[in-house]
Amino acid sequence: MDRDLQKHFGAVRALIFDLDGTLIDSARDLAISVSATLDWMKRPPIPDEIIYSYVGNGAKTLIRRALGPDSTEAECERGHDYFLAFYREHMLDNTVTYPGVREGLAAMAQFPMAVLTNKPVRFSEHIIEGLGLAPYFKFIYGGNSFEKKKPDPMGMQILLADLGVHAREAMMVGDSEVDVQTARNANTWVCGVTYGLGSDRLAEHPPDVLVDSLVELPPLLNGRPKSP
Repeated sequence: MDRDLQKHFGAVRALIFDLDGTLIDSARDLAISVSATLDWMKRPPIPDEIIYSYVGNGAKTLIRRALGPDSTEAECERGHDYFLAFYREHMLDNTVTYPGVREGLAAMAQFPMAVLTNKPVRFSEHIIEGLGLAPYFKFIYGGNSFEKKKPDPMGMQILLADLGVHAREAMMVGDSEVDVQTARNANTWVCGVTYGLGSDRLAEHPPDVLVDSLVELPPLLNGRPKSP
């Protein structure tokens, strides 16, 4: 990282995190829930790796992609409803934090932090609480919190106001091109992680900095954050 970026990262006062693929490894529970939905709708199964590639744009898009382009809107709605009901009961069966997440969040606890995800907000809150991460976050917003989902900047812009910071005083942390595009659209900094579900697509949408673990991020934020 060059000195200019280091200087700007030192001005970061607030952090906004993606959830799936960044803080939590939810891939197995999502795949099981999608597979259960396909089975219930009497559709052929698809490999878990394909399901993982569909994650990131919200539950409706996930199910629409899994059902395929020939599915009707009514079928997608039925599948979406079943998926949510199934996932609600199984969202914490296998889901865990990624290595380094707890240590990284603890090391950045002086920063005001928030979560912005395309996962439904109630599910997001339940998972974050269930994994004991809730004390770190001042705000948790999901895909149904606003009229528009990521990569639209609406959620980021509202969080900037909530956190009391300017765009260049905030950093988005995520694993996919959706998170990079969201940050670019909101004119914030963005840190990518190499381990998430969408990390293989970051080469085409490079973030400002890339880390292998959240424990690598605190040393880059060498400013003196102030609580808004």
